[in-house]
This record gives sequence, structure tokens and C-alpha cells, in this order.
Amino acid sequence: MLMEHTCTNFGMDKQKFPGDSVVTGQGQVNGRNIFLFSQDFTVFGGSLSSVHAQKICKVMDKAMVMGAPVIGLNDSGGARIQEGVDSLGGYGEIFYRNVMASGVLPQISLIMGPCAGGAVYSPAMTDFTFMVKDTSYLFITGPEVVKAVTNEDLSQEELGGAKAHMTISGVAHNAFENDVEALLQLRYFLGFLPLSNKEPAPIRVCHDPSDREVPSLDTIVPLDSTAAYDMLEVIYNLVDDREFFEIQPKFASNIIIGFSRMNGQTVGFVANQPKVAAGCLDINASVKAARFVRFCDAFNIPLIILVDVPGFLPGKGQEHGGIIRHGAKLLYAFAEATVPKITIITRKAYGGAYDVMSSKHLQGDLNYSWPTGEIAVMGSRGAVAILYRGKEDVEKYEAEYIEKFRSPFPAAVRGFIDEVIQPSTTRKRICYDLALLSSKQRKNPTKKHGNIPL
Repeated sequence: MLMEHTCTNFGMDKQKFPGDSVVTGQGQVNGRNIFLFSQDFTVFGGSLSSVHAQKICKVMDKAMVMGAPVIGLNDSGGARIQEGVDSLGGYGEIFYRNVMASGVLPQISLIMGPCAGGAVYSPAMTDFTFMVKDTSYLFITGPEVVKAVTNEDLSQEELGGAKAHMTISGVAHNAFENDVEALLQLRYFLGFLPLSNKEPAPIRVCHDPSDREVPSLDTIVPLDSTAAYDMLEVIYNLVDDREFFEIQPKFASNIIIGFSRMNGQTVGFVANQPKVAAGCLDINASVKAARFVRFCDAFNIPLIILVDVPGFLPGKGQEHGGIIRHGAKLLYAFAEATVPKITIITRKAYGGAYDVMSSKHLQGDLNYSWPTGEIAVMGSRGAVAILYRGKEDVEKYEAEYIEKFRSPFPAAVRGFIDEVIQPSTTRKRICYDLALLSSKQRKNPTKKHGNIPL
């Protein structure tokens, strides 16, 4: 707390403050250790000096030794110009530690003011980045530089506000109304996470019966296979006490990711959302889900996958944007994950998207389907148009195709589905299976690391 910057350039030797522009230390949240740094915008705009960087690096090094999460409260104008390359070197030291801690400790960034330049890259490498609406901003270069270079006239909010990063860029994982709510939600969020990759996630005493049946799930899927329903309602009905912390709720909303508990145990949910783009997988949805799956796998958090996917989103924009490469990220993430994986097909599971969503072929541990499940290469109309092109009585052929494939039983006969279950029994099944899979010990082949299609 008594450290001071060592810069003597531009009269800086006459402007010294104890602690410089960052507060660092350790404490506890709900009785569990954390390490934390909080940048102070009132001192040189929270800019990063070599001493500022040393303090953050010390906290991160201690966290690695102790095995506890690192939380950064970010409010920084970037590198301290007066220090030149010393401040840039300080950023490099922090970035290196971000990478070394990745997959070892949970790293969380809470953006509580404007962050620019090098100040945005450390949050970008942490596991979760939360923002505060109307007061926090993230951008590489500020509005003035953008205007000078591109002649675009943008406000801070338009360029890098919470709305932009929540809905367009996907940089932010959630945004809160004010600083107080952000800090309270961060405390709540930490309760889902383990202290490190060597520790289990905390188990909370559960008063919601693990064998509770949910009759409403028997009728939640509409009879019309093209009608939408809300997959979030399925999740709320399955989890303990209807508690679900959704990640990136406004970005790529055609897929849902987030944390909850089943019989007191932390689980990660990945679920298609039929209400948005019919639940199709696209570029953003694939990347969003892939990173979440890899986080859960790194920290031994079981995955529950709810599938209602008619395929990958078609179109020139998606193909030219690299849907093949980006879709492969989710495929890779599920195949690589060794944590318990329980998949429930609620309705459609078509084409390659069936494979991608943690199918049995990607080493899914338990794969179930509701009676409403439809597992096929494609929908009946498209399939019949290819199989019986130019023929009459298309309706007859379509009815035959529906009778053959609009059912989970052909997949169950081949062992690709472990069982067709009554929707109302889904919670009971998941809780039982999680207990069964708690001793799972599958390991991937030894290697330095794989080459995920980034």
C-alpha cells in the first residue's frame, strides 16, 4: 500500500501517491479466499505504471500459489504515457500471467469505468468480463482517435459501452445497473465457481427435492414442430429453486449458456433457444458456447445440454463469415471436454448440428431424448424435395419420411440415445446421473495442447 511510482519524467517526481493508482490485496467472499486488484481512476486516471503492474503481478502470483480466484476491478485510461516502454512492459507481464492462470484459476474482470488501450486486453483474456451500464466503457482507441482516423463521430457509449459489448461484440458477459448491483452480483456469481482447477465447485445444501417431477414439461413442447417455446422455462423448471445465472443473455440469444445447481451441485447449461432464429447454430452462437464449454471443462463443472436445433444457419453471410471454422470450435470443445456430459434432446436434432451438440459420438456420457425428439439429416420437407425431386404425391412421401424419422426411436435402436424419457422425470434423471458420474475418470491423449480451429 506504500509503493510509489519511480518515474521522474515530465515532473512526475513531484507527483507521488502512496499505493500509486491501484489497490491490491486478498480477502474472503462468503468465507472463501480471493485475490483482488482495484484500479483507482482518481490517481493519474488509473493509468498503468511499472509499479502499478508489479502490484497486480504480485497478487496474481500469490493467487497461483494459493489456488484462489483473481478479480480485477478495472478503471484505467491505459498505459502511463510518461513512463513510455516501462508501462508497456508492465502490461506484458500482466498478460503473461493472465495466460498462465487461464484454466488454473477463475479470472473475473469487472469494468467500473472507461478502459482504453492496453487496459482492455487483460479483461479480454480473463474468463468473464462484467460491465456497469452507462458508466463503464471498453475500447482500443477512444472516440477522438476514431474521429481523427476514420472521421466517424461516436460517443463513448456507442463505441464501447455495455450495450455495444453485450449485444454486438460479445466482449461483455453481463452488465448491471450500477456499481453496487455489480459488486453484489459478482459475490453471488463467485458462489458457483471452484477456487481453482484442483478444487470442486462448492456444494450448497439443497432443499429442492432431487427426485421432484415437473409435470409442466410434459406439455411445454408444442405439437406443431415449427412453433417456438422458451427453453429458459425448461431450465428454470429443472434447476434448484429456479436459480439460473445466465451468461451473455443478449449476445447470440439463439443459444443459452449459464450456471445453476442440480441437487446443490454447480452445473453449466448449454441449450438451444427455439424462440430466437429457431435455435439454429450460427457463428456467434458457436463461439459463445464453445468458450463456455471449455471453461466448464477446465474447472470440472458438469455440463447439461438441452438440444432443439434444426441445423446451422444457412446463408452467404454465414458461409463467408466462416461458419465452418467457427462451428468447428463448438464441435471441438464438446469432443475435448472430459467432464460429465448429459444431453437431452427436447425436439429437433438435425444434420451436423445433432453431432455438434454433445452427441454420443463426441463421448457424451448419457444421451436422452424426450418422446418429441426428431433426429434426422434434415427436416421432412427438404429431405423429400431431394429424395423425390420431380415426382408427384409429394405429400405421401413426406408423410412416410415423418413416420420414419420424426421420432427418437431409430437413434435409440442404434444406441445413439440411451433412453427415451418422460419430460417430467428429467430433473430426477439428471440428479441421479450426476451422482453416478461423480467418479468419472476419462482422460484425453497426452499432448502439449490441441489446435482448436481459432
